[in-house]
Amino acid sequence: MGPDTDLAGRAIGQDFSGKDGWSMYHGDQVPGFPQHPHRGFETVTVARKGFIDHADSLGASARFGEGDLQWMTAGSGIVHSEMFPLRQRDQDNPLELFQIWLNLPARSKMVTSYFSMFWRNRIPDLTTKDDQGLATIVTGYCGPLPSDEAAAPPAPPPDSWAVDPANMVVIQTIKMEPGASWTLPKTDAGCSRRLFYFTGKTIEACDQTINVGHALTLQADADIAIKNGDQVSEFLLLQGLPINEPVTQYGPFVMNTEQEIHQAIADYQKTGFGGWPWPDNAPTHPRKEPRFARHPDGRLEKAND
Repeated sequence: MGPDTDLAGRAIGQDFSGKDGWSMYHGDQVPGFPQHPHRGFETVTVARKGFIDHADSLGASARFGEGDLQWMTAGSGIVHSEMFPLRQRDQDNPLELFQIWLNLPARSKMVTSYFSMFWRNRIPDLTTKDDQGLATIVTGYCGPLPSDEAAAPPAPPPDSWAVDPANMVVIQTIKMEPGASWTLPKTDAGCSRRLFYFTGKTIEACDQTINVGHALTLQADADIAIKNGDQVSEFLLLQGLPINEPVTQYGPFVMNTEQEIHQAIADYQKTGFGGWPWPDNAPTHPRKEPRFARHPDGRLEKAND
């Protein structure tokens, strides 16, 4: 399930070149990221298009995509792989994902690692229409949607900063029809709030014209009115109360101090964070395997169950 083409000219093992419109990343047969460690934070992975084959040191494995969300608490240490199988033989295999790194407070840096899957059919959408009948769709991965009548997203893992509603963590995507108007409602003034404009052409917001490919740092306690241009526009909204602790990050580790980073490296070198139970460093699942998750306790979950 790798590319059927010559890989000459690529730095196999670290190919982020975008040569011919695609990359191998750290994969040398299938594109993706073979086994690598994390400690001290969470990965929140939204797979908007394509498929991701997951395996980890807890013994969990999964294939997810088509709008699914994987939420993994690295905590005291986990090793995982993320491979991007080219399942379609007769057409392109586009992949589009967001991976948000969500910090853990000091008290939770060394919690037990946790794996969870949220399938697309459990992730709520809220559709609103403006005075011209033009739609805006808000998809909620974390935090309440801007309507009391909207369904709630699945609960975050038990040790996440996001699990306490008082921390007001929000992860949402917003999709606006051409010409649509929509207002992002205000929230608590203490929140950090950023809006990433990743698809479209232009919008009018905050008394200026904003081109696609920009991020807006927003005043959280102000309503933000957005007027879309003549193309579909999409945004990623990230919000939450700051943890307000020191952050020291080195590669795949996010801790509070440099000493803790050194300890993470030493622990990984000594223990492998529990070892790697899979036969190779970049496991993939059979081509025709539908979306699934096998949890560390052996429980099998299907995307459409």
